[in-house]
Amino acid sequence: MFDASHLTLFYLLAEWAIRLVMIVVIPLRRPPEAARSWLLLVLFLPIPAFILYRLIGRASFPTWRRNRFAKTEPERARIAQRLWDPDIPQSRLSLLAEALGGFPASAGHRIELLTDYETSIRAMVKAIDGAETRVHILTYIFADDATGQTITDALSRAKRRGIEVRVLFDALGSRPWAEKTKAMLALAGIEARVVLPFRFAALRRARGDLRNHRKLCLIDGRLGFVGSQNIVDRDFRPGVVNDELVARVEGPCIAALDAVFASDWYLETREELSALPPVPTEQACVLQAMPSGPDFGTPGYERLLVEMVHSAEQRVTIVSPYLIPDQALLTAIGNAVARRVRVDIVISSVVDQRLVSLAQRSYYDELLASGVRLHQYRERLLHAKNVLIDETVGIVGSSNADVRSFVLNAEISLIFYGGEASSSLSAIHEAYLASSDVLTLQEWRSRPKSARLAENLARLVSPLL
Repeated sequence: MFDASHLTLFYLLAEWAIRLVMIVVIPLRRPPEAARSWLLLVLFLPIPAFILYRLIGRASFPTWRRNRFAKTEPERARIAQRLWDPDIPQSRLSLLAEALGGFPASAGHRIELLTDYETSIRAMVKAIDGAETRVHILTYIFADDATGQTITDALSRAKRRGIEVRVLFDALGSRPWAEKTKAMLALAGIEARVVLPFRFAALRRARGDLRNHRKLCLIDGRLGFVGSQNIVDRDFRPGVVNDELVARVEGPCIAALDAVFASDWYLETREELSALPPVPTEQACVLQAMPSGPDFGTPGYERLLVEMVHSAEQRVTIVSPYLIPDQALLTAIGNAVARRVRVDIVISSVVDQRLVSLAQRSYYDELLASGVRLHQYRERLLHAKNVLIDETVGIVGSSNADVRSFVLNAEISLIFYGGEASSSLSAIHEAYLASSDVLTLQEWRSRPKSARLAENLARLVSPLL
């Protein structure tokens, strides 16, 4: 005869078994903030927490993928060796970035920062139309809308000229358009692959939401576009218009970016590609490409950003649409302000992800109280991701200043040292500040108590976002 008391006892024992095991497992190789969030969830909802942990709890790939990634290391090392120049002075930041991403800084670059959305698309089309050997595109979103069709038409023209064309786009980022985009590219005869396709049967990966968030357009191993802009219409979200920042680059570091693409291509296809050799220009600009993500086994962008803030002497400007800092970054920012370094953080007043926005807002009081200047960009979503330290060292890339970009996403950062690039980014930052409203601590603390409650609840899960 069925005894409900036995089932109840079994359920209680299962809950306590999960609690005891997870107390040991969760803190291993996990930041304290994330560990606290998981442990809190396990304490109150052990069985749902266990199921969720199995799905998204481990920010690493399984052995089979790590082994496949290891097979791409020789090609990246070959390009890194070609990029090494003993005549270029190495700073502690460039050495750290090399240790984290594998590529050294190199000279001989020409760089232009593009702030206008349509200008960036036209520049990519022009570059694709001028391609002589091959075109590689890697993007988080590739839509079948007008922008996607414009890029596809250019790729189709290149394909008809006999140019090698390869496209990678992320399965989750492009999910609303994926099937139509694949059909559009296939009709144009373009070889395309979906990155990290999500299937329940494919959860041999440690979790299903590890994503490839990089945005690259690479031409002939000599010209490339790096930044925050996806291949999608500027207003693809209702009521939201995106502003972006893209770096158009010529020079040796394109070989490094091509090696990154080759690695990502191999992970999805097992087809080996060789990056073209570095091609310097007559310009002296020093740049460095730094890939990061779960494949590298360390939060590379977070470590670099923290080190940059610690090294600042006069000014730090961070631009990020999503701002969920970990404790290391919060400490670095607080220490910088205490050293009388001016810290400006530009965020957007426009919200496109409600839960992330609530979690982000929970950090404003702490930042403002420490002396940080928070600027809310008006009217549009400033989707650009960039950093400038002392107007001498800057980053343009795909990484947000949040836990997801630090730990869960494959990202790409382009670091530049001095020169016109730093001056150009500084001018762009001044334009951002002029288009923003300064948020004061008094104003922030006058918000409703209900908003504070929602923000604090969202903060509890912020390390899991």
